[in-house]
Amino acid sequence: MSSQIELIKPLLLNDESISSWFSLRNHDSVRPNTNIPGLNLGMNTEEVEEIILQNRKLLLDEIGLDVHQVAYAIQVHKTKIEVVTNAGTYPDTDAFVTTKKDMALAIQVADCAAVLFGDPKNRVIAAAHAGWRGAAGNIIPKTLDKMLSLGAEPKNIKAFISPCISLNNFEVGEEVASEFPGQFVDRDRFEKPHIALKEFIRYQLLEHGMMESKIELDTHCTIDDEKFYSYRRQKGKSGRMMGIIKLN
Repeated sequence: MSSQIELIKPLLLNDESISSWFSLRNHDSVRPNTNIPGLNLGMNTEEVEEIILQNRKLLLDEIGLDVHQVAYAIQVHKTKIEVVTNAGTYPDTDAFVTTKKDMALAIQVADCAAVLFGDPKNRVIAAAHAGWRGAAGNIIPKTLDKMLSLGAEPKNIKAFISPCISLNNFEVGEEVASEFPGQFVDRDRFEKPHIALKEFIRYQLLEHGMMESKIELDTHCTIDDEKFYSYRRQKGKSGRMMGIIKLN
């Protein structure tokens, strides 16, 4: 592996059965002179398609995958989950589940959380896009339910919650705050409500039977740390990062 691309490799989801990665912005080392500098992987950004395809190939080469192994989602902040056995691009999809060997699932984010799941014993993996709409719409427990329907067991599932927006920066209106349980909304320290998205996702995983020791929560905030793309911080100049998981 070269040193050009900086990645996060989840500790719990990298072994002989499962491989996973989360890409960083890489704005100093990859394509610094494009419309959106760095390893922008999002087709829904203000960058030409050719650059995005080149960036995706750069990432896949780095982690040893082929484009014909990867399922990409066109995400719409809803809760549609696809069980996939073939690579390609899936419209109107915010989560994937598969039991197919060498199949990789890709979710792109820029403040929302990418949540990766794996049951190495029963060989079921999943990936979900969880912004506030998806999280409030229960995409996390719904993805777990889909995994269980394919033979996964809660006690064996491991999960990684990616860098995403933190409570300190996730200011929302009351109409959004009211979608979440009160313990995950801070109405005291700020002028407007703030949501603890990561902690809510972690709570949903635990409530659905996962073991606390098998949940890995990355504490980085995508707004505070410029190693990450952030839609709130960069607006139209924000690229997209990607969480990827593969069944070996």
